[in-house]
Amino acid sequence: MITKGKVFMWKNVLKLLFIGFTFLVIASACGMEEEQETRSEEKEEEQPLQIYTTLFAWEDFANKIGGEEVDVINLVPAGGDAHSFEPTSQTMIDVVESDAFIFNGAGMEGFAEEINKMAQEEGVLSIEVTKGIDLRSFTDDHAHEHNHNEESEASSEEHDHGHGEVDPHIWLDPVIAVEAAENIKDALIKLRPEQKETFEDNFADLKEQLLDLDKEFFEMVDAAEGHQFIVSHSAYGYWEDRYGLEQIGLAGLAPSDEPSQKQLREIIEIVKDSGIQHVMLEKNVSSKVTEVVQDEVGAEALHLHNLASLVQEERDSGEDYFSLMKQNMDNLETALQLSGDTAPSQKSSDHHEDEHEDYEHEVSHDDHDHSHN
Repeated sequence: MITKGKVFMWKNVLKLLFIGFTFLVIASACGMEEEQETRSEEKEEEQPLQIYTTLFAWEDFANKIGGEEVDVINLVPAGGDAHSFEPTSQTMIDVVESDAFIFNGAGMEGFAEEINKMAQEEGVLSIEVTKGIDLRSFTDDHAHEHNHNEESEASSEEHDHGHGEVDPHIWLDPVIAVEAAENIKDALIKLRPEQKETFEDNFADLKEQLLDLDKEFFEMVDAAEGHQFIVSHSAYGYWEDRYGLEQIGLAGLAPSDEPSQKQLREIIEIVKDSGIQHVMLEKNVSSKVTEVVQDEVGAEALHLHNLASLVQEERDSGEDYFSLMKQNMDNLETALQLSGDTAPSQKSSDHHEDEHEDYEHEVSHDDHDHSHN
């Protein structure tokens, strides 16, 4: 016989079971939600850092240091020129939605300042690679100053002010490029500190390669007959300081800074007197002036690569900083061979020996606090 007491008891048991089941369902749902959130966070952490750059050299360095932790995109398209590139509104949106923006600075990219400002406002890490690096003065190097006449000096001053009076092409000097690479490495560590050891190891490998390249460059110049070379624009001033070379640039720091007719005649006379047999062209720089000089002096064409941007063929073939710099050394070695009895000046040779001694001292003491003459 079922009494009222037993009915009441079973009702309470059923009620407790229902409450317990309800709590179990809720707890299970919460657990699944937390697990999904954890998986989502882990998946997000595993995604490569989205990084935008303005120059191929910094794109390549970021990839070499970051490895699988980064996805690097260069804003300037294949065959483009960072001096004159204009970003679209979509480009700016892409940058401010990324993890980092790496640009050269020192007046190299006219478009970078606006993007840099927007990136900082949106909390995107912005890295000006040349910041804190001792830059060479452009006034010491201008391509049109070989005869030091008043017209050349006036023209030089105009070009200087357009570029902040410093030469931004630091990536062409392998030793200074070590400093730039370190700036990129430090930025990556800031973004992903748990990968510090990976970034440090990759940077150490890159640094070793850059210093080996520097040594090879010294050896090539040591064996060369000449020290002058003629090139379409004055992007190679750091080679003058580092290796005792002398560039004769047919345009200023930007390819658009072309010489006057008087300056062009002076340059042609310098080339004829120097014994130079080659004119160095650049794939992403179109210059009618270069063609005029080449025809006028009967020089053969060779190529130098400024490593600011690649052409599509080079991207497709997987060229990197080191393969292109070694091509530069091979072509420059040919260009430094002279015609006739013309030889490099003793001043240049002495300067070169001093630079070489400085390099050996720096490497032997593992001290890369370099001075730039």
